[in-house]
Amino acid sequence: MDEPDAPIQGTTTWQREAAIAAGLLAFGLIALPFAVYVVGQRMLGEYGEAGGALALAETIWLDLLAFRLPAWILVLSPYLTIQLARGVRRIWQRRL
Repeated sequence: MDEPDAPIQGTTTWQREAAIAAGLLAFGLIALPFAVYVVGQRMLGEYGEAGGALALAETIWLDLLAFRLPAWILVLSPYLTIQLARGVRRIWQRRL
């Protein structure tokens, strides 16, 4: 049985981790602000005066450049969630 965290044939562990981090960071930067907008619009209504998904995404990106912690947490949350799940799975497997 293949180990889920085993590196793909021909890649090193750090290359695999870098690819996972890059993909999830791209998701957090590009897709997540738009997903937050859609959910927020349905739950709370329109975003701001000149609202729109792009306005929210731009605000998040500017907050990243200003080193505001909530924006960093939002963008890094997909990667941090996957890392947490992997850690919990490893602990769980050791107990069994």
